[in-house]
Amino acid sequence: MIVSLIMGTVVEFDVHVGLGKVRTDDDRDFMFHCAEIVDGSRDIAVGTRVTFRLVTKFGREEAFAVTAC
Repeated sequence: MIVSLIMGTVVEFDVHVGLGKVRTDDDRDFMFHCAEIVDGSRDIAVGTRVTFRLVTKFGREEAFAVTAC
């Protein structure tokens, strides 16, 4: 199965709980946990352009393999 990269922008990130939201260019929102940031950091700035993949967890799609562009 081929999974394409999706482009988006970080629109929310709470460093205290490690959760954020990324919005795609077509206005879909996906949550992500800081453990999904590929470079190993636990923080990412709002407004950062990123690529990511989607995974289904607990019945909903979430962003994983989040990488700053």
